[in-house]
Amino acid sequence: MINQLKSVYSIAVLCLLLGIPRSSYYEKINRTESKRSRENRELTAKIKEIHEASNKIYGAPKIHSVLINKGYRISIKRVQRRMREAKIWSVTVKKFSPKASKSQIESRKNILNQDFEASKPNQKWVSYITYIHTNHHGWCYLASVMDLCTMRIIGYHFSKSMDTSLVIN
Repeated sequence: MINQLKSVYSIAVLCLLLGIPRSSYYEKINRTESKRSRENRELTAKIKEIHEASNKIYGAPKIHSVLINKGYRISIKRVQRRMREAKIWSVTVKKFSPKASKSQIESRKNILNQDFEASKPNQKWVSYITYIHTNHHGWCYLASVMDLCTMRIIGYHFSKSMDTSLVIN
């Protein structure tokens, strides 16, 4: 605001009207970037570069060790601060740990008795359910039904949650 009006009024009058010391105005316009802020800016750029090169997986400890190996003298706390201020976080995927089901398991009678031979289609079907980890959706489930005579998949369902709808070909 002072810069816009300094052609009309003196800087001393403008500073008096705005209630700021004249020395503060001159300090502000003559200020150069400090060595520490310049280092922080360069360090943040280097951290972003290392983070991108690791596909956003590396956190502060690994980025710190990479910087140390490249000859930087820096503490891990400073790397953490730079990452936090630049809003850089590592992407982590929680490892799968199976948990026991709390529901009661129903036992079924084995009607095939290990006889997996079928003379014509649609006599004997078998099914299988598995889970697959994906980066985008996490754990997904695949259920399939196969005819034992033709050995072809006759139905399947792929889902992000365990539901009961099945696609029949």
